[in-house]
This record gives sequence, C-alpha cells and structure tokens, in this order.
Amino acid sequence: MPLTDTAIRNAKPGAKPIKLFDERGLYLELSPTGGKWWRLKYRFDGKEKRLSLGVYPDVSLKDARDRRDAARKLLADGVDPSENRKAEKSARANQSANSFEVVAREWVAKYSARWATNHGGRIVQRFERDIFPWIGGRPIADITAPELLTVVRRIESRGALETAHRALGNCGQVFRYAVATGRAERDPSVDLRGALPPAKSVHFAATTEPKQVAEILRAMEGYEGTLTVRCALRLAPLVFVRPGELRKAEWADIDLDAAEWRYTVTKTNTPHIVPLSRQAVEILRELQPLTGLGRFVFPSARSNARPMSDNAILAAMRRMGIGKEEMSGHGFRAVARTILDEVLGVRPDYIEHQLAHAVRDPNGRAYNRTAHLPERRKMMQQWADYLEKLKAGAEVIPLLQRA
Repeated sequence: MPLTDTAIRNAKPGAKPIKLFDERGLYLELSPTGGKWWRLKYRFDGKEKRLSLGVYPDVSLKDARDRRDAARKLLADGVDPSENRKAEKSARANQSANSFEVVAREWVAKYSARWATNHGGRIVQRFERDIFPWIGGRPIADITAPELLTVVRRIESRGALETAHRALGNCGQVFRYAVATGRAERDPSVDLRGALPPAKSVHFAATTEPKQVAEILRAMEGYEGTLTVRCALRLAPLVFVRPGELRKAEWADIDLDAAEWRYTVTKTNTPHIVPLSRQAVEILRELQPLTGLGRFVFPSARSNARPMSDNAILAAMRRMGIGKEEMSGHGFRAVARTILDEVLGVRPDYIEHQLAHAVRDPNGRAYNRTAHLPERRKMMQQWADYLEKLKAGAEVIPLLQRA
C-alpha cells in the first residue's frame, strides 16, 4: 500500500532501521535515532543499488515521488542515477572552482608582483566593488558579452565612465588568462569595443588661473575613491599646508569647536596655527566618525597606526587626469599665494604667515604664531568662500586681464 503523510508522521523508530515502502522502489528508512531518509532501490546492469532522495519532512512525500520518477526516467534512458548525480556534483564543483572571482583573484596573485605599488590593490578593489557582486560567482566560461556590458554600464550610470573602461579592460585580462589556462573558450569583452562612450581625459592649463583652478576643484570633488583620500583632496586647497603636514595631521592637534589646527612645522620646527574655515570644519566632521578614534586624520589604507602614504593624493590626482605639470601637492600653496594676493588683495604678510614662511617685523624680529591671527582667520574664510564660488562656476576674471 502506498505511503501517506499521516502514516509517515506517526511512524515510530525501533531498535533497528525500519523501512516503510511506497511504490516503484521508493521507501522511507527510519533510523533508531528518529531520522527519516528517502531511498530509491533500483537495478542497473544487473546490480541492485540505492539512491538517497533526501530527508523527511524537508523533502515531502510528493517531492520524493517526483525525484523517484526523474531517476527512473534516467534509468529508462540507460543512465545510472547514482553516477549521474556524481557527475553533476563534480560539474558544480568545477564551475565553482572556475568562477570569475576565483580566476580573477588567481590572475591578480600571479601578476601583481610585477605591477607598481598599490596597482594590484586598486584592481582588486575595483573588482570587489563593481564586478564580483554581480558576476563573481558565475562560471567564467558561461559569462556572455551582454551580461558583462550590463555590469560595466552599471558603473557608467553613476558617472564613473573612466572607471567603467578600466573595469572592462581588467575583465578582458582575466578572460584572456582563463582562455590561456583552459577555463574559457573566448574573451567576451572583445565584443564590447565601442559599447561604452570614450572616456575623456581632463586637461588643465596654468593652475594660477582661476578658471583652471575651478576645473581642478570640480574634478577633485568628483573623486570616487575612499572617503579618507577624498577628504584629503578637498581639504588640501583650503589649508594649503605642505603635503607631508597634511597627510600626517593628528586629531589631537585639531580643535573643531575652536576651528583651529595647531601643529609644529616640519621644515622649521616652529609652532603654527591654521584657522579652519567653515568648509574645512565640515570636511573634518564628515571624516571624524571614520578615523576620529585613531591618531591620524588621514591614516594609511593598510594600518591606522601609520599616516597616509606620500603618494596617495598625487596618485588620486593622476587617476583623475591632473598631470604633474598642472598640480602637485605643493601646488595648492602656490595657487593660494598668487590668488590671495593678486585677485583677493590680501596683505602679503598675512599670506606669508599662513604659509608658515619666516616673516619679520621692521625691527628684524620674527612674528610669533599668533601674529595677525584674527586677520588670518578672516582670510582663510574668505579664501574658502572664494573657492566654493569658483567651483560652483561663478564668473571670474583671468589674472592677465587685471590691471
């Protein structure tokens, strides 16, 4: 008599395994501990065999019968259900071992030793953020060009066209590596040539021209890297300190309520005060939840115990297309010095004080760090407001046209 759900639920285990038979070789085996296993008894090539079909109640009576019928269909086609299951399991394991993410990480590990410092880390970050969540688990041999295009267009849609091109190029390298190692037949990225709009490099002229400075500010505002580097980029033009002083800034030296940053100038070993504009304070408050519990305002990506590398800001500017002849870490100091003097008409000695240059009074004595502090505080806010308007597209008069 065929089994019923009621009979299965009421079945009690015994001292030895008990078999409750259904139909066409299907039966339920009750273990002495109370477990209920579906089994299929069948013959193949003259040998009696068993096939596990799951555990009750996870696999219901109806599901067990459906699995039995599927197995018997294989038998009718001359296929051993047990061997078929082993082959499918092996195929799944092979697909998992050859997923896009596995192959991509293998490719990075193989070639990263030849790359420039941090290049491999940027590629892995690009994969982890924009590629792996969507196709990382897919067998690399099964990924199609339309599927890959959907992934890179998702990057393009957030306005990161250059990143989309870089990601597509990296994917192509992984696919070609998979072809070379026998895990894919072809590189689908070649079918996507021309599918993305061309990326345009940003070129800037002389950085002391306000219009060109505005373009640089807008480019930095759109930086898509880490929050730490993005905040450092945005803060640099507002404080125009030396690059090493910015990257080594410590939270203990910054008083956001007083809007001041007090530290010792590395070049002259003298104390210095940087009045912080409203905009500078906002940037630091944005960053504080992320790095505020540590020592450094801009810690290294690898260790909070070290400051950001001296190449982090420069590398970010280069990735945005800002050439070394157009802007450097010291470049913001030159920009501030020129525009504050020639455009905003600020007294040169105020500017020199804020640049932490040696400035002496008429008697030859060096001014102390608090000299002209109220005026410098006003100057720093005026400078930040000017840059904000410049970035927003306010019309400016080129320096060469000023009398």
